[in-house]
Amino acid sequence: MRIKNYFSLLLVCLFCVAATSAQGQRTVTVVTEPKASVWLDDILRGKADESGKLIIKSVSNGAHKIRIRADGFKEASHNLLATQKGEVKIALVTTDDKAELAFQEAERLANSDREKAVAAYRAAIAARPKYAEAHLGLARVLLAMNNFDGAFAAIKEARKSRPAYAEASAVEGRIYISAGDEGGEAKAIAAFKRAVTEGKNFQPEALTGLGLLYKEKAEAAGSEGDYEAEEANYMLAAGYFKKAIAQLGGAPDAITIYQFLGLVYEKMKKYREAIAVYEEFLRAFPDSNEATAVQSFIVQLKKQIREEGQ
Repeated sequence: MRIKNYFSLLLVCLFCVAATSAQGQRTVTVVTEPKASVWLDDILRGKADESGKLIIKSVSNGAHKIRIRADGFKEASHNLLATQKGEVKIALVTTDDKAELAFQEAERLANSDREKAVAAYRAAIAARPKYAEAHLGLARVLLAMNNFDGAFAAIKEARKSRPAYAEASAVEGRIYISAGDEGGEAKAIAAFKRAVTEGKNFQPEALTGLGLLYKEKAEAAGSEGDYEAEEANYMLAAGYFKKAIAQLGGAPDAITIYQFLGLVYEKMKKYREAIAVYEEFLRAFPDSNEATAVQSFIVQLKKQIREEGQ
């Protein structure tokens, strides 16, 4: 199924820059180690530049958590205060922790040499058996290698270390879909919904997974001539995609999800809604590599509206 390939698009994360808006949003500039990875509320927002800075736009008012990871340093967390904005300095300290260093090596290798990444994750786990993040990282790499049994086993171990692990449940849902076993769809839905519950209704990866799953169901129903089911499943897909976009709050992963949402509206012949989604995308990501293509989508849809007299 095409849905298997869609998930790989969600792994790309860069960074965004903007000023504080009138809707209660602010700009936060994280100042830390050069090339450090920065998460906001467990959503990767990008890497610091050579000077150690990363500017994050559209940070909503309210408390947030910033997490920083850099090679050779101990991972650090920082609580962002409800109205804090501007520069936020987060100093890191070097580490000689074997588990953490092996985990960092695994993360570096995950997209370039999966076999070596697996070995590094296992080394991290050997040094710290209850290393939940290492078990989850191992599961992701084994999933990418189509080692579904190994991925399921790694998820099980991650949960032993952290019972209510929302991200682990989201990855479990992805494994069920990719494995394609009988009953896997229902199990995937259950896993994604459990992830949302464990994340206290905040889990954009799981919401996106649900959106993709119902999009696939809609396409299957349409190909069989069941247009009522097609419409219902597209509506469910659109709802989950919208929730995921809202939770990502301008994070680069939203680039792909905006396009999924627009495509769903196009399939439903809701051309004006699709145009609104694409226009919102261009406001959020004007410099995206996809911006030119999205502009062409808008032109084509407006032409289609005129031709169909909508």
